[in-house]
Amino acid sequence: MSEGYLEGYAEILTGACATGRRLTRDELDALRSRGERAAEDGFGLRALVRAHLSAAQELQRELPRSAADRLLATVTQAVDAFAEGHERAQRLAVRQEEAARREFIDDLLYGRSDLGRLAERAERFGLLLSHAHAVAVAQGPEPYGDGYAVTRGVESALVARFGHRRILLTTKDGRLICVAPADEPEVLTFFAKQAYAATDGGQVAVGRPHAGPGGVVHSYEEALNALDLATRIDLPGPVLYAADLLVYPVLTRDRQAMADLVLSILGPLRQARGGAQPLLDTLTAYFDTGCVAAEAARRLRLSVRAMTYRLDRIHRLTGANPADPVHRYTLQTATIGARLLGWPDQGL
Repeated sequence: MSEGYLEGYAEILTGACATGRRLTRDELDALRSRGERAAEDGFGLRALVRAHLSAAQELQRELPRSAADRLLATVTQAVDAFAEGHERAQRLAVRQEEAARREFIDDLLYGRSDLGRLAERAERFGLLLSHAHAVAVAQGPEPYGDGYAVTRGVESALVARFGHRRILLTTKDGRLICVAPADEPEVLTFFAKQAYAATDGGQVAVGRPHAGPGGVVHSYEEALNALDLATRIDLPGPVLYAADLLVYPVLTRDRQAMADLVLSILGPLRQARGGAQPLLDTLTAYFDTGCVAAEAARRLRLSVRAMTYRLDRIHRLTGANPADPVHRYTLQTATIGARLLGWPDQGL
């Protein structure tokens, strides 16, 4: 099969060895071209080099002694040129594959391509978009790209654990992204664990499973929104699930209504010494700890007595008692709204 790439090779060696000259530019270019063609046709370099060496050995028996002594140096030039062409074609193929993969990922995550065509291209990269998929997105203290040590480490761990299943690991806008079939939730759970460790305590968000070619972009957007929400309101925890955060988009769907609620319920807190923020932090800690004043005081590094005083101050200013179940829901909703809207730092 490799004989076709040896055409003219013996003649080149014979001509160069006869006078001891170096190979000409045209001869070197011809060898490089054959190397490129061999790579494009899918032939590995090792077998081709072996074929060149075997052909040189056959030729050695036919050459005069003076010419045979020059054969090794000539073969070295010839094989080096052939290998250069082969490697050049391989590098080009890799760049083209990387470009095609990046274009596919951009189209997949932004939903910019025709869905039918996108599904066809997805099979090349191991995805069956007719099935449901979920997307996990990890971000850390620094941006990550394809080829980074963090990316390679997470990918190696996934391959070691799950093999080459229909899993897509990539990067986008400095974040790690994993797309996995919805019926294999353990993949994203494992990815989240690995990404959290590799990013030195980053945060991972997992979108809900969605079916069809548009399902991936939907799940991806949910994961991004979860990360954005976590940043805005300082949600704790290494892993966030979009399914657990559905109440937040509902609360902010009518921004004006939420702003009216915040100002109506929490606006009086601005009368307190030091402004509204300390008392808003008090409410946040109180509700985050399940309305356990002692635990909230510990989080805020306050005495229980100081915590009780703050809660009483909130009651007197707003007329709503945080300890009263009747008032608690309104106060907690307004507190969440304030965090979502950036109040009181940002005016409403």
